[in-house]
Amino acid sequence: MRKPWVVGVVLVAVLLGACGDPSSEPGAGPPPPAPVASATTHQRAAATPGASSPGAAGAGDVSPGAASGEPPEPPTVLYLGDSLAMENQKVLGRELRKQLRARYTSAPYSGTTLCDYLEGSAQRSLVPAADKAAALVRSLRPDYVVLQFWGNAWDYTPCMDGVTYDASPEEYFERYASAARRLTEQIRTAGAARPPRLVWVLQGPDPITPDRVRRVNTLYEEHAAASGGLVADAGGAVSPAGARYTWSQYLPCDAYERAHPEYCTQQDRGRTALHLDDDYLHFCLAPTTSTPKPCPVRSPGILRIAREITRVLGEHVRSR
Repeated sequence: MRKPWVVGVVLVAVLLGACGDPSSEPGAGPPPPAPVASATTHQRAAATPGASSPGAAGAGDVSPGAASGEPPEPPTVLYLGDSLAMENQKVLGRELRKQLRARYTSAPYSGTTLCDYLEGSAQRSLVPAADKAAALVRSLRPDYVVLQFWGNAWDYTPCMDGVTYDASPEEYFERYASAARRLTEQIRTAGAARPPRLVWVLQGPDPITPDRVRRVNTLYEEHAAASGGLVADAGGAVSPAGARYTWSQYLPCDAYERAHPEYCTQQDRGRTALHLDDDYLHFCLAPTTSTPKPCPVRSPGILRIAREITRVLGEHVRSR
């Protein structure tokens, strides 16, 4: 049984500073004020392809793969995003290396949105200049840039200039669409003669403002179609069948989870947990901490998201 939403109001405000950027508080009434200061980690991008990064997985994470299923050449993948990407980054890297032998680098920052990764915004951003999207593209020359952003809807990051979904929804979407276009152009320019393919990750349900996430996802889909990008509906993997924008703390165990019971958290009921009782946004089944970090425990929602992103990338890599 989930705890009453009133408990979530207090805890979500705490979680936001540690790891997230939810669009509004659980419950009725005006949203609480955004945190005064960010606890975003200012860490360098973690490169994981057989490199010396502390976050890199060991050789045991790399599988030889079947000759018929292996891509002709391992892709280079850059993963950028907010607190959801922060908690997902190690699992996604593991899946990409295992399935695609990918060379992988992640540089997520909690509490961010698209404008944080724009060059020229270092003074009003939670992302330092060295980790802007274009700077990393020039340095790493990735084949793919995966973008996972919930859509910061609170007045949390300075680059949004105080524009919030609750107060000014249309201005919020206009700014968000503009940032998507500018970020795409900066990445394309940084890639020079060989720009990377952008992969826009669709988000899961928001129990408080479902229409906001629906419109953010539509924006991603339309922008990807217009700019030659890809779409990974990872949010669909954490939504009930036939109810794409209905939030649920638990879902029936899927085939993979049934085959790997450690990911089916309530085997006796045939269902698995996606969220903790007091955190409707994140998928890590460990409490958040004051210092954002990758999820330290096995979490079915995170694996579902990572597997869907990997599937979409794998299909495109093998079609090249």
